[in-house]
Amino acid sequence: MNQTNGTAQPALRVQDQVALVTGAGSGIGRAAALRLAGAGAKVCLVDLKDARTEQVRDEIVKAGGEAIVADTNVSDPARVQAAVEQAIGMWGRLDIVFANAGINGTVTPIEEMEAADWDETLNTNLKGTFLTVKYAVPHLKKQGGSVIITSSINGNRTFSGIGMSAYATSKAGQVAFAKMAALELARYHIRVNAICPGAIKTNIGENTHKTPELKEVEIPIKYPQGGQPLEHGPGQPEQVADLVLFLASSASSHITGTEIYIDGAESLLR
Repeated sequence: MNQTNGTAQPALRVQDQVALVTGAGSGIGRAAALRLAGAGAKVCLVDLKDARTEQVRDEIVKAGGEAIVADTNVSDPARVQAAVEQAIGMWGRLDIVFANAGINGTVTPIEEMEAADWDETLNTNLKGTFLTVKYAVPHLKKQGGSVIITSSINGNRTFSGIGMSAYATSKAGQVAFAKMAALELARYHIRVNAICPGAIKTNIGENTHKTPELKEVEIPIKYPQGGQPLEHGPGQPEQVADLVLFLASSASSHITGTEIYIDGAESLLR
């Protein structure tokens, strides 16, 4: 039980609901999958197949939960549809969708960016979000549910990431998509929200590719001491997972079509 103003509050639960989490093998996706499973959800772990995703599944199962792995590239319509159908085939329903998979991609000046690099970032981040929601909607409509999209402070509150034009564009697009989807799907009791993390301690650097030309357009920025005012350092994936669980649960039943910033006030300094 949680304590609020001296009153015992029940822990958030999503008991026996089915969740689909993209990018579930690491970082925010991993933390959210574990948090949802711990709150009673059955989880379909969607990611490119590697040992990390299987480790998440094993951890959930070892703790007494249920999880399966769907080997998926979220920019591929057929594979995304197959992942959703795999979850339905296993559990017969879908209640929670966490469209989280994303990359930083190539970080370079606009004139130096190759069209293929732009496409890779937009296809993974924005098209991947669209496909995940598209194929989930028919199943969510049966009983309602919650869609949570991982956007970012970049492209929404901050624009100081020089060279990240593709990434920022994809993240702004995700927020617009969430708002459009929230209105369209409200009649089916499907809620759609976007979360906008700031600096979070993850391994997204693995898919960040800075080019030498970036030095030509970089603008030096000096931040006040303590770039993350609340905790003086990057957030943890588990903190974002707590927000995902809240938005997945009935505790957020009147929240839809909004972006929620989770950055320790980092973006307010920029």
